[in-house]
Amino acid sequence: MHKNLRVQMPDLRYLSMRVDFSVKTFSAVIGVCKDLGIRHPEELSFCKPLEANHLKHNYKEITKRKVEQNGPQRNGAPPADTNTFIPNSSPVGSTGSLDKTPFMCAPVTPHKPPPSSTPVGTPVGNNATWKRNGYDANGSYSPNANNSLEQLDGSFDSSLAQSPPHPSPEARSHLVRPKTLVEKARMNVAWLDSSLSIMEQGVRENDTLCLRFKFFTFYDLNPKYDAVRINQIYEQARWQLLNEEIDCTEEEMLMFGALQLQVTLQTGQPQPNFDNGSVSSPNDDDIDAALTDLQTTLEGSTINAHANDITQVPELYDELRFLKPKRFTLKAFKRYWFTCKDLHLYLYKSREEMVHRGNPTHSINLKGCEVTPDVNISQNKFGIKLEVPSADGMSEMYIRCDDERQYAKWMAACRLAAKGRSLADSSYDSEVQTILDFMQMQRPSERGPAINPSSLNIQPDDYIAPRFVRKLKGKLVQRILEAHANVKELSLIDAKLNYIKAWQSLPEYGISLFVVKFMDNKKEDLLGVAHNRLMKMDINNGDHLKTWRFNTMKAWNVNWEVKHMMVQFEEGNIIFSVLSADCKVIHEFIGGYIFLSMRSKEANQTLNEELFHKLTGGWS
Repeated sequence: MHKNLRVQMPDLRYLSMRVDFSVKTFSAVIGVCKDLGIRHPEELSFCKPLEANHLKHNYKEITKRKVEQNGPQRNGAPPADTNTFIPNSSPVGSTGSLDKTPFMCAPVTPHKPPPSSTPVGTPVGNNATWKRNGYDANGSYSPNANNSLEQLDGSFDSSLAQSPPHPSPEARSHLVRPKTLVEKARMNVAWLDSSLSIMEQGVRENDTLCLRFKFFTFYDLNPKYDAVRINQIYEQARWQLLNEEIDCTEEEMLMFGALQLQVTLQTGQPQPNFDNGSVSSPNDDDIDAALTDLQTTLEGSTINAHANDITQVPELYDELRFLKPKRFTLKAFKRYWFTCKDLHLYLYKSREEMVHRGNPTHSINLKGCEVTPDVNISQNKFGIKLEVPSADGMSEMYIRCDDERQYAKWMAACRLAAKGRSLADSSYDSEVQTILDFMQMQRPSERGPAINPSSLNIQPDDYIAPRFVRKLKGKLVQRILEAHANVKELSLIDAKLNYIKAWQSLPEYGISLFVVKFMDNKKEDLLGVAHNRLMKMDINNGDHLKTWRFNTMKAWNVNWEVKHMMVQFEEGNIIFSVLSADCKVIHEFIGGYIFLSMRSKEANQTLNEELFHKLTGGWS
C-alpha cells in the first residue's frame, strides 16, 4: 500500500514521500498535504510530468501511437505509462467510475446534502518540524542523496514556506513551454483521475508525480496558518508567468519581476508576526480575533455601503468613450454619458438625456458578460473590453476612460455586474482600490531605483519571461529596479500575497483550456473552464465566442462509451468530445469547481470526500 513517491512541488523542488498507492488519488493528495502542512488539499491534485512531445499531439493521437508501438493489452487498453495519462477503461479493482452506462448524471445540487456537506479542510496547525535531505545549499535536489521528509520534534520548519531562488538544473531542464493556445490546452492531459488510485494509473514506486494547484479558487488564505500554502501558490504563479503559460503586458511583467525581487530580498530577514491573518500586537485578544474573522466572513455580502438609505440603489454615471466594432468598417470612439444601474449600462448622447431618463442610445445587460482590461499604462490607455452574450454569440464592445481612477470605478462596476452583483455590494470599494493598487505597482517610481544595480546580481531570466528578455535586452535590470521602488516596503508575506493578487487580476487567470469538437461543428474549438463558467473560444486567437455560467447549469453528463460530454443549461444543451485530454479530466474540473463553491466558514466542517466523488467521479 505505502510506497515511496517522488513528488515535485509547485516550486519545482523534489521530495521523496511515503504515499498510499491503494486509496483514491484524492485521498492520497489529502494525506500528502497533511504531511506538508498545506490546508485545503481539495484545491490540489497530482499530474504526471509532461514532455515536449505531449504538446505536439492531442491525447487520442498519443494513445493510438502507444497501442501501435506496444500492442494491445489483455483487456484491450493501452499500457498505463507517462504517455497514457488515463486508462480507457477502469482496471480491475477500481471504482468502475469510467465504465458506467451512457449519460449518468451528476446533479449540480444534491437534493438533501448531509449535514457535513460543506467541504472545508481542517486547519493544519504549524506544530511539526520536517527535515529535508537530498538538497544542496541552494535547495537543489540531489537524486543520489537520501531525499525524504523526516518528522522531528515539534515545531514546523519553514523550509517549504521559503523556496530557493533557483530550481535544480534537472527541474529546469524538464520544464515544457507552450507556444500556442492549443499547446496550453494539451498541458491539461496530465491530470490524474481523482477517483482512481495512483497504482491504477500506471504509477510505480519511486516514480515522479507533480503536486499542483488544480482549482484556482483559494479559500481563506491566512498568513498565520498558510505560510507553506501561500509560498507554493506564489511559486506556481511565478513559474506560470516565467514559462509563458499565462500572458501579461510588459508593465505587468516588470511588476511581477519587482515583487519577486522583493521576495528574494526579504527571504531570511526578520518578519512581523501574524495573528488571524493580520500583523498584530501581543495585546490582541480572542474577541479581536473573532471580530476579524467576522469581518472576513461578511466580505462579499450585499450590504449597502454607499447610501444611508438602504432602499436606495447606488448609481454610477460619467462621460466615457464607446466603440462597437463592425466588420469591414473603421469607426472611432464616440463620447456618451454612461450610467450603471441594476446590472445594466445605459448610454445617452447628452447629460440632459441622462438626467431626465430619456431613451438611451444603447442599453447593455452586463450580467453574464466577459469583462477584460484593455490597458497600456505607458500610453495612458485605460480601456475595458466587454463581450456581451447575444443570439449570434459574444458581441464585442469597448469603453475608454480618461484616467486610471475613472477606469477603476467602471471596471469594478462591470466586474461585479458580470457576476450579478450591484454597486450596493460591500466589495465594490475594495475592488476599486485593488485595481488602483494593481496599476500603481506598474508605474515606474518617480524617485528612481531604491537599490544600486551593482550591489545585486540579477539574472533577468530568473525574473522575466523570455519574450520580454528578448525585447528589452540591456534595459531589463534597470527597469526591474525602477518597478521595485514601488514595492520595497512590503514584507515577505505581503510581497507574495501581492504577487498572487496581481496574478489573479490577469485576464487569462484561472482558465483551464481544452481542445474540443462540438457536435454541431466540424472544426475544433477551445473550451475554457473557469471557476464559474464554461467558455467556447476561438482556437487561433482565444476570442470568446459564447459563455455558459454554472449558475444556469442543470447537470453535466458523459457518455463513457463514446466519450461525449453533454452539459445541460437553462438556455439549452451542449454536446462535445474532448480531443486534448480524456473527457474525465474536464468532467472533474466542472464538478470540482461546483464542489469548491459550496465551501463556507461554518464551524466543525470537514472535507466531504463522498460529495467530491459524487460531483466529479461520473456516477449518480
